[in-house]
Amino acid sequence: MPQHKSGFVNIVGNPNVGKSTLMNALVGEKLSVATFKAQTTRHRIIGIYNDEEVQVVFSDTPGVLKPVYKLQETMLSFSESALEDADILLYVTDVIEAHDKHEDFIDKVNKLDVPVLLLINKIDLSDQKSLDGIVDTWAALLPKAEVIPISAKANFNISYVMRRVKELLPESPPFFDKDQVTDKPARFFVSEIMRGKILLYYDKEIPYSVEVVVEKFKETPKLIDIALVIYVERDSQKGIIIGHQGKALKKVATEARKEMERFFGKSVYLQTYVKVDKDWRNSDKELKNFGYTQD
Repeated sequence: MPQHKSGFVNIVGNPNVGKSTLMNALVGEKLSVATFKAQTTRHRIIGIYNDEEVQVVFSDTPGVLKPVYKLQETMLSFSESALEDADILLYVTDVIEAHDKHEDFIDKVNKLDVPVLLLINKIDLSDQKSLDGIVDTWAALLPKAEVIPISAKANFNISYVMRRVKELLPESPPFFDKDQVTDKPARFFVSEIMRGKILLYYDKEIPYSVEVVVEKFKETPKLIDIALVIYVERDSQKGIIIGHQGKALKKVATEARKEMERFFGKSVYLQTYVKVDKDWRNSDKELKNFGYTQD
Protein backbone atom coordinates (compact mmCIF):
# COMPACT_ATOMS: atom_id res chain seq x y z
CA MET A 1 0.00 0.00 0.00
CA PRO A 2 1.52 3.40 -0.99
CA GLN A 3 2.48 5.81 1.75
CA HIS A 4 0.38 8.97 2.16
CA LYS A 5 2.01 12.13 0.77
CA SER A 6 1.44 15.66 1.98
CA GLY A 7 3.17 19.02 1.66
CA PHE A 8 3.07 22.77 1.21
CA VAL A 9 3.05 24.03 -2.37
CA ASN A 10 3.51 27.78 -2.50
CA ILE A 11 2.56 29.92 -5.50
CA VAL A 12 4.68 33.04 -6.08
CA GLY A 13 5.34 35.53 -8.87
CA ASN A 14 4.78 39.11 -9.95
CA PRO A 15 1.36 40.80 -9.80
CA ASN A 16 -1.28 39.97 -12.39
CA VAL A 17 0.30 36.83 -13.88
CA GLY A 18 -2.63 34.60 -12.88
CA LYS A 19 -1.58 33.09 -9.53
CA SER A 20 -5.08 33.25 -8.04
CA THR A 21 -6.72 31.79 -11.15
CA LEU A 22 -4.14 28.99 -11.04
CA MET A 23 -4.80 28.12 -7.41
CA ASN A 24 -8.55 28.13 -7.91
CA ALA A 25 -8.06 25.74 -10.87
CA LEU A 26 -5.75 23.43 -8.88
CA VAL A 27 -7.94 23.28 -5.77
CA GLY A 28 -11.25 23.21 -7.64
CA GLU A 29 -12.71 25.94 -5.42
CA LYS A 30 -12.88 29.71 -5.87
CA LEU A 31 -10.82 30.69 -2.83
CA SER A 32 -8.69 33.58 -4.17
CA VAL A 33 -9.98 36.80 -5.66
CA ALA A 34 -9.05 36.65 -9.33
CA THR A 35 -9.50 39.82 -11.41
CA PHE A 36 -7.70 41.46 -14.32
CA LYS A 37 -6.23 44.05 -11.92
CA ALA A 38 -2.82 43.77 -10.27
CA GLN A 39 -2.30 43.48 -6.50
CA THR A 40 -5.59 41.65 -6.01
CA THR A 41 -4.30 39.18 -3.41
CA ARG A 42 -3.21 40.80 -0.13
CA HIS A 43 -2.84 37.78 2.16
CA ARG A 44 -1.44 34.28 1.91
CA ILE A 45 -4.52 32.24 1.09
CA ILE A 46 -4.41 28.51 1.65
CA GLY A 47 -6.37 26.10 -0.52
CA ILE A 48 -6.26 22.38 0.28
CA TYR A 49 -6.55 19.60 -2.29
CA ASN A 50 -7.36 16.15 -0.92
CA ASP A 51 -7.66 12.66 -2.30
CA GLU A 52 -7.11 9.27 -0.69
CA GLU A 53 -3.34 9.25 -1.16
CA VAL A 54 -2.31 12.93 -0.99
CA GLN A 55 -3.01 16.27 0.63
CA VAL A 56 -1.64 19.31 -1.20
CA VAL A 57 -1.66 22.54 0.81
CA PHE A 58 -1.50 25.27 -1.82
CA SER A 59 -0.67 28.82 -0.77
CA ASP A 60 -1.51 31.79 -3.01
CA THR A 61 0.60 34.86 -2.22
CA PRO A 62 0.50 38.56 -3.11
CA GLY A 63 2.43 39.57 -6.21
CA VAL A 64 6.07 40.53 -5.72
CA LEU A 65 6.44 44.31 -5.87
CA LYS A 66 8.59 47.18 -4.67
CA PRO A 67 6.68 48.56 -1.66
CA VAL A 68 5.42 52.14 -1.72
CA TYR A 69 3.42 52.04 1.51
CA LYS A 70 3.31 49.81 4.58
CA LEU A 71 0.50 47.60 3.33
CA GLN A 72 2.68 46.63 0.36
CA GLU A 73 5.58 45.91 2.73
CA THR A 74 3.43 43.33 4.55
CA MET A 75 2.25 41.91 1.21
CA LEU A 76 5.88 41.44 0.14
CA SER A 77 6.69 39.75 3.45
CA PHE A 78 3.91 37.21 2.77
CA SER A 79 5.49 36.45 -0.64
CA GLU A 80 9.01 36.11 0.77
CA SER A 81 7.84 33.89 3.64
CA ALA A 82 6.47 31.50 1.00
CA LEU A 83 10.07 30.78 -0.01
CA GLU A 84 10.92 29.63 3.50
CA ASP A 85 8.28 26.98 4.18
CA ALA A 86 7.62 25.44 0.75
CA ASP A 87 8.03 21.74 -0.04
CA ILE A 88 7.45 22.67 -3.70
CA LEU A 89 7.47 26.14 -5.25
CA LEU A 90 5.30 27.15 -8.19
CA TYR A 91 6.88 30.26 -9.73
CA VAL A 92 4.30 31.81 -12.07
CA THR A 93 5.13 34.16 -14.92
CA ASP A 94 3.32 34.80 -18.21
CA VAL A 95 4.03 35.48 -21.87
CA ILE A 96 3.63 39.25 -21.37
CA GLU A 97 5.76 40.37 -18.42
CA ALA A 98 9.44 41.33 -18.62
CA HIS A 99 11.68 38.49 -17.45
CA ASP A 100 14.07 40.83 -15.59
CA LYS A 101 11.39 42.20 -13.26
CA HIS A 102 12.42 41.81 -9.58
CA GLU A 103 15.70 39.99 -10.25
CA ASP A 104 16.50 39.91 -6.53
CA PHE A 105 13.44 37.72 -5.91
CA ILE A 106 14.48 35.38 -8.75
CA ASP A 107 17.94 35.12 -7.13
CA LYS A 108 16.27 33.96 -3.89
CA VAL A 109 14.28 31.34 -5.81
CA ASN A 110 17.50 30.07 -7.43
CA LYS A 111 19.02 29.43 -4.00
CA LEU A 112 16.18 27.17 -2.83
CA ASP A 113 16.77 23.47 -2.26
CA VAL A 114 13.17 22.47 -3.03
CA PRO A 115 11.67 21.52 -6.42
CA VAL A 116 10.60 24.55 -8.47
CA LEU A 117 8.02 24.34 -11.24
CA LEU A 118 8.22 27.45 -13.40
CA LEU A 119 4.80 27.97 -14.96
CA ILE A 120 4.53 30.23 -18.01
CA ASN A 121 0.87 31.28 -17.97
CA LYS A 122 -1.42 32.79 -20.63
CA ILE A 123 0.18 30.87 -23.50
CA ASP A 124 -3.09 31.34 -25.43
CA LEU A 125 -1.91 34.95 -25.92
CA SER A 126 1.29 33.85 -27.68
CA ASP A 127 2.42 31.90 -30.76
CA GLN A 128 4.74 28.88 -30.76
CA LYS A 129 7.85 30.74 -31.92
CA SER A 130 7.50 33.46 -29.26
CA LEU A 131 6.74 30.86 -26.60
CA ASP A 132 9.88 28.88 -27.48
CA GLY A 133 11.97 32.02 -26.90
CA ILE A 134 10.24 32.73 -23.56
CA VAL A 135 10.84 29.15 -22.40
CA ASP A 136 14.54 29.38 -23.31
CA THR A 137 14.90 32.71 -21.48
CA TRP A 138 13.34 31.40 -18.27
CA ALA A 139 15.26 28.12 -18.45
CA ALA A 140 18.46 30.18 -18.36
CA LEU A 141 17.20 32.37 -15.49
CA LEU A 142 16.07 29.44 -13.32
CA PRO A 143 18.18 26.51 -14.55
CA LYS A 144 17.10 24.10 -11.80
CA ALA A 145 13.40 24.67 -12.43
CA GLU A 146 11.11 22.55 -14.59
CA VAL A 147 9.47 24.91 -17.12
CA ILE A 148 5.82 24.18 -17.92
CA PRO A 149 3.71 26.33 -20.30
CA ILE A 150 0.10 26.63 -19.06
CA SER A 151 -3.14 28.54 -19.41
CA ALA A 152 -4.84 28.66 -16.02
CA LYS A 153 -7.91 30.34 -17.50
CA ALA A 154 -8.32 27.72 -20.26
CA ASN A 155 -7.29 24.88 -17.89
CA PHE A 156 -4.46 23.88 -20.24
CA ASN A 157 -1.73 21.69 -18.66
CA ILE A 158 -3.24 22.17 -15.17
CA SER A 159 -3.74 18.40 -14.77
CA TYR A 160 -0.07 17.88 -15.69
CA VAL A 161 1.03 20.45 -13.07
CA MET A 162 -1.06 18.63 -10.48
CA ARG A 163 0.45 15.29 -11.49
CA ARG A 164 4.00 16.65 -11.10
CA VAL A 165 3.09 18.17 -7.72
CA LYS A 166 1.80 14.79 -6.50
CA GLU A 167 4.94 13.05 -7.73
CA LEU A 168 7.23 15.54 -5.96
CA LEU A 169 5.39 15.64 -2.63
CA PRO A 170 7.19 14.15 0.39
CA GLU A 171 5.70 11.24 2.30
CA SER A 172 3.78 12.63 5.25
CA PRO A 173 0.46 12.29 7.06
CA PRO A 174 -2.08 15.05 6.28
CA PHE A 175 -1.67 18.40 8.01
CA PHE A 176 -5.39 19.25 7.96
CA ASP A 177 -8.65 17.32 8.17
CA LYS A 178 -9.36 15.60 4.87
CA ASP A 179 -12.65 17.46 4.36
CA GLN A 180 -11.04 20.88 4.84
CA VAL A 181 -10.44 23.08 1.75
CA THR A 182 -8.91 26.14 3.42
CA ASP A 183 -7.56 27.46 6.71
CA LYS A 184 -9.55 30.71 6.43
CA PRO A 185 -12.86 31.36 8.27
CA ALA A 186 -16.11 32.15 6.47
CA ARG A 187 -15.81 35.86 7.35
CA PHE A 188 -12.56 36.05 5.36
CA PHE A 189 -14.30 34.95 2.17
CA VAL A 190 -17.15 37.41 2.72
CA SER A 191 -14.66 40.29 2.81
CA GLU A 192 -12.69 38.88 -0.15
CA ILE A 193 -15.84 38.56 -2.28
CA MET A 194 -16.83 42.16 -1.58
CA ARG A 195 -13.29 43.41 -2.20
CA GLY A 196 -13.21 41.50 -5.48
CA LYS A 197 -16.39 43.22 -6.66
CA ILE A 198 -14.96 46.61 -5.70
CA LEU A 199 -11.84 45.81 -7.73
CA LEU A 200 -14.01 45.08 -10.76
CA TYR A 201 -16.43 47.98 -10.56
CA TYR A 202 -14.32 50.96 -9.46
CA ASP A 203 -11.43 52.63 -11.29
CA LYS A 204 -7.92 53.86 -10.55
CA GLU A 205 -6.78 54.06 -6.92
CA ILE A 206 -10.16 53.47 -5.26
CA PRO A 207 -9.99 49.63 -4.99
CA TYR A 208 -6.46 49.74 -3.53
CA SER A 209 -7.55 52.20 -0.82
CA VAL A 210 -10.33 49.90 0.37
CA GLU A 211 -10.44 47.38 3.21
CA VAL A 212 -13.53 45.33 4.04
CA VAL A 213 -14.34 44.25 7.60
CA VAL A 214 -17.18 41.86 8.50
CA GLU A 215 -18.96 43.21 11.58
CA LYS A 216 -21.67 40.53 11.73
CA PHE A 217 -21.89 36.97 10.42
CA LYS A 218 -24.91 35.15 11.82
CA GLU A 219 -25.77 31.84 10.18
CA THR A 220 -29.03 29.88 10.37
CA PRO A 221 -29.91 26.71 8.43
CA LYS A 222 -31.40 28.74 5.54
CA LEU A 223 -29.93 32.24 5.82
CA ILE A 224 -26.71 34.10 6.61
CA ASP A 225 -27.14 37.60 8.06
CA ILE A 226 -24.05 39.68 7.21
CA ALA A 227 -23.09 43.26 7.98
CA LEU A 228 -19.82 44.63 6.64
CA VAL A 229 -17.95 47.93 6.65
CA ILE A 230 -16.02 49.22 3.63
CA TYR A 231 -13.14 51.38 4.88
CA VAL A 232 -11.59 54.04 2.63
CA GLU A 233 -8.81 56.54 3.25
CA ARG A 234 -10.53 59.82 2.25
CA ASP A 235 -13.98 61.43 2.33
CA SER A 236 -13.90 61.83 -1.47
CA GLN A 237 -13.41 58.06 -1.83
CA LYS A 238 -16.43 57.43 0.39
CA GLY A 239 -18.56 59.49 -1.99
CA ILE A 240 -17.28 57.56 -5.01
CA ILE A 241 -17.94 54.17 -3.36
CA ILE A 242 -21.52 55.15 -2.46
CA GLY A 243 -22.20 56.91 -5.78
CA HIS A 244 -25.08 59.17 -6.81
CA GLN A 245 -28.13 58.32 -4.67
CA GLY A 246 -26.27 55.24 -3.45
CA LYS A 247 -26.55 53.48 -6.82
CA ALA A 248 -22.88 52.43 -7.12
CA LEU A 249 -22.79 50.76 -3.71
CA LYS A 250 -26.17 49.11 -4.29
CA LYS A 251 -24.94 47.56 -7.55
CA VAL A 252 -21.71 46.25 -6.03
CA ALA A 253 -23.46 44.96 -2.91
CA THR A 254 -26.02 43.11 -5.04
CA GLU A 255 -23.29 41.42 -7.11
CA ALA A 256 -21.37 40.52 -3.92
CA ARG A 257 -24.50 39.10 -2.27
CA LYS A 258 -25.20 36.88 -5.30
CA GLU A 259 -21.65 35.50 -5.23
CA MET A 260 -21.82 34.93 -1.46
CA GLU A 261 -25.02 32.93 -1.99
CA ARG A 262 -23.27 30.79 -4.62
CA PHE A 263 -20.22 30.34 -2.35
CA PHE A 264 -22.16 29.36 0.80
CA GLY A 265 -25.08 27.64 -0.92
CA LYS A 266 -27.78 29.52 0.96
CA SER A 267 -29.57 32.90 1.05
CA VAL A 268 -27.66 35.96 2.29
CA TYR A 269 -29.01 39.13 3.84
CA LEU A 270 -26.28 41.74 3.36
CA GLN A 271 -25.94 45.19 4.91
CA THR A 272 -23.05 47.46 3.85
CA TYR A 273 -21.63 50.60 5.42
CA VAL A 274 -18.81 52.91 4.28
CA LYS A 275 -16.44 54.60 6.76
CA VAL A 276 -13.28 56.72 6.45
CA ASP A 277 -10.09 55.52 8.17
CA LYS A 278 -7.51 58.07 7.11
CA ASP A 279 -4.26 56.69 5.63
CA TRP A 280 -4.88 53.19 7.01
CA ARG A 281 -2.41 51.63 4.54
CA ASN A 282 0.47 53.36 6.34
CA SER A 283 -0.72 52.73 9.90
CA ASP A 284 0.94 49.86 11.78
CA LYS A 285 -1.99 49.79 14.21
CA GLU A 286 -4.65 49.61 11.50
CA LEU A 287 -2.72 47.04 9.44
CA LYS A 288 -2.59 44.85 12.54
CA ASN A 289 -6.31 45.38 13.17
CA PHE A 290 -7.06 44.39 9.58
CA GLY A 291 -5.00 41.20 9.88
CA TYR A 292 -1.89 42.16 7.87
CA THR A 293 0.61 40.69 10.28
CA GLN A 294 2.16 37.25 10.22
CA ASP A 295 2.00 35.06 13.31
